[in-house]
Amino acid sequence: MNTYNLNYLVKDLYLIKPEITISIVIVLLVLVDLIMNKNKKLLPYIAIAGLFVTGYFIIEHFNSSSFAFATRSSIGMMAIDPFGNFFKLLIVLSSILIILFSISSSEIKAGVERHGEYYTLIFGMILGMMFMVSSVDLIVIYLALELVSLSSYILAGFTKQSLRNSEASLKYVIYGGISSGIMLFGISIIYGITGSTNLYAINSVLQAAQGPGLALYLSGLLIFVGIGYKISAAPFHFWTPDVYEGAPIPITAFLSIASKAAGFALLIRFIKIAFIKSVDPQGFWHLLGAIDWKAIIIIISILTMTLGNFAALWQTNMKRLLAYSSIAHAGYLLLGLAVMSNEGIAAIIIYFAIYAFMNLGAFLIVMLIANKIGSEELDDYKGLGFSAPFLGVSLGIFLVSLTGLPPTAGFIGKLYIFIALVDAKMIVVAVIALLNTVVSLYYYIKVLKNMFIDKSDKEIPRFSASYGAIALVVVMLTPVLVLGVYFTPLVDLAKSSIALLGL
Repeated sequence: MNTYNLNYLVKDLYLIKPEITISIVIVLLVLVDLIMNKNKKLLPYIAIAGLFVTGYFIIEHFNSSSFAFATRSSIGMMAIDPFGNFFKLLIVLSSILIILFSISSSEIKAGVERHGEYYTLIFGMILGMMFMVSSVDLIVIYLALELVSLSSYILAGFTKQSLRNSEASLKYVIYGGISSGIMLFGISIIYGITGSTNLYAINSVLQAAQGPGLALYLSGLLIFVGIGYKISAAPFHFWTPDVYEGAPIPITAFLSIASKAAGFALLIRFIKIAFIKSVDPQGFWHLLGAIDWKAIIIIISILTMTLGNFAALWQTNMKRLLAYSSIAHAGYLLLGLAVMSNEGIAAIIIYFAIYAFMNLGAFLIVMLIANKIGSEELDDYKGLGFSAPFLGVSLGIFLVSLTGLPPTAGFIGKLYIFIALVDAKMIVVAVIALLNTVVSLYYYIKVLKNMFIDKSDKEIPRFSASYGAIALVVVMLTPVLVLGVYFTPLVDLAKSSIALLGL
């Protein structure tokens, strides 16, 4: 009997090799930081090497379909499937880029004595996010969410020399604590109703239930609040502008991509597993009548994109502008889920793969410019297109892609969202999303106007970034331009990644 249990444990541990690798790297970072107390130069390279090994393990079992850590009452607490593996790869890729950002960031360099804690906390976030995208048990989901949150609270206030960093960290803690408490309350209610925290077991109970009941409505909405906070969906977005502006730029970029991706993966898995009734041959979901998720998500997505785009119009700080832009993009991504179909999920995957490069690229340029001129204010960008032509043109390309204009990859991301909406006969919603895209064009163009048309009152000498930073910009520019004209491999990857285990 003991041998039988041991064999299952070994199998389960084998399935979570990426998570185990991240855990080993965390221990290694702490040990190296303690041993080499004064020399911190080795830490980012250890981190990058660990992420490459993690990525290899994810790719090795990309198409695996299995459950891990089964109990007597559930088939497993984690689902290892192509859907989760795609988001794990996205998290690993964005983490590698963020660590490369950090090497070039003057904000991070200023706190060199705390680099050990910095990289360890980043890996704490990565570990939590990887558990988030694969967990099918509400307790594990909550613990993973808290691991991400606690690490990000500290990282948001990493630069102690700035008052706005401390303010960002404090606001993040307060808002995050409230949302976590609300989500935990929702989990306790749904456990009381169904007697289980496993999403598959919850689905079985709800399938056999006579009626939805007010308590189930309440629990579902409370859990959605906790997840909505993580993805910056309105009206749970209020922390985002202040935290994005106050946190160091690499952490802001990390929150805008990796944390958001993990939150969306969690939301999709929660709704599709716990509340699905069947999937028809066309790939459209038929959900249980417990909660009208389609109507809720349509309302939230329209509210999110509209508020994000209109609030961005009045921003004069680049980080706050990109923060509201990030909120608006969360609204577009929610439309893919609102379709309630496999095609909608494929559209989300395509959008996220492209969004990672164009949004990280925009934040990288903002960071490189801030390193040189010491400002993130839009007024200080006047004439920068001529003082730093490569950075100016690159930022212009990323902003055009964020708008969703051809021939950049951002157009392909939005195109597939609109195709999914039209196929689901959600024409009015598609028109609202299109009008929001027109609004977003205004504030992106405002940045380009400042860089290439408006003249600065003071003369700005020509400058450029280091060769390493330029190479990193090129790495992110390439997929933004190439995927705008040749996107078939990405579409094929998305279609092969929509399978959630057991559905």
